[in-house]
Amino acid sequence: MYAVIKTGGKQYRVSPGQRLKIEKLEQEVDSVVQFDEVLLTSDGDKLEIGTPFLKGISVSAKLLQQGRGKKIEIIKFKRRKHHRKQMGHRQSFSEVEITAIGGIKTTTKTTTAKTTTPKKTVDKTTKEKTATKIKATTKVTPKKVVKKKTVTLKKTDTTTKKPKE
Repeated sequence: MYAVIKTGGKQYRVSPGQRLKIEKLEQEVDSVVQFDEVLLTSDGDKLEIGTPFLKGISVSAKLLQQGRGKKIEIIKFKRRKHHRKQMGHRQSFSEVEITAIGGIKTTTKTTTAKTTTPKKTVDKTTKEKTATKIKATTKVTPKKVVKKKTVTLKKTDTTTKKPKE
């Protein structure tokens, strides 16, 4: 039995008992993780394909550890300019062990008793009165039109005429 799940923007083919490293999950170690985005399941001769996901089927896993992968070195180099830049990156991951595939999702719903409160009825006439009061108190003032003044500059003669000889 196997399934294809989607997590962290990637797709994984998983089977019960399998351990795999996936993108980091924000959960506690030794907690149970439910993957609801199941794309495909197979049980030997029976194959179910979702469009895009299968409804009612989930994959449960146990979160074993949180860690960081090997360091990847990035080197940037430009020739003839004495320009070299070296950086490193370590990707965070979560290691999970698949415990079960399939079945209807078990969701815990908390039911709370709803208390009914009587709705407040407001007359339409009181709404209209308050609306007319608001309109009466606000006066519409027209905006003043400001004319732009044109400034004329005197041209000064910067060239001097030479007398003819």
